[in-house]
Amino acid sequence: MRQAIQLDFAGGRRRLSWAGGLLLALGVAASAAVLVEYRVIVEHRAGLELKLAALIRAHAPASPRDAAADTRAAVSAQQAAIELATPWTLLLSELEQASKESQGQVALLGVEPDHGKHNVRVSAEARNLALALAYVQRLQSSRSIEYPMLDRHEIRADDAQHPVRFELTGEWRDLP
Repeated sequence: MRQAIQLDFAGGRRRLSWAGGLLLALGVAASAAVLVEYRVIVEHRAGLELKLAALIRAHAPASPRDAAADTRAAVSAQQAAIELATPWTLLLSELEQASKESQGQVALLGVEPDHGKHNVRVSAEARNLALALAYVQRLQSSRSIEYPMLDRHEIRADDAQHPVRFELTGEWRDLP
């Protein structure tokens, strides 16, 4: 019995050595394949970087005038991005709510934010001056417009109903 166990054990050791050698060879082959693939990717990346550098050189501004135009375009793009990022939702909903509270007798005509000064100018039209003043008064409790003030108003004589067109300004708060 003892000899049979030793023979099986010795045969198993040979099978393990043979299987281990096969796994080692497969591992070396896989490592070599990964290394070759890595080298190909590195060379491809280097080629792309050279092409990119050539394109940048080809499209570089040729004169200071072109550089100034690029600077103006960048500033204009930045201003457009700021205006597009304006959080309008709260401001417009509060202006709409103030109009609803007047039973539709105040019409909002325009909203112009001034990002640099953090002010907003609102143009509207009401049936009479009392409604316009009530609209401004409602905006006093607004969360997005601080210190709304009536800047000017005019009675439209060219309209049969003689509505009041008015403008107000206030400090605009950027709330989330």
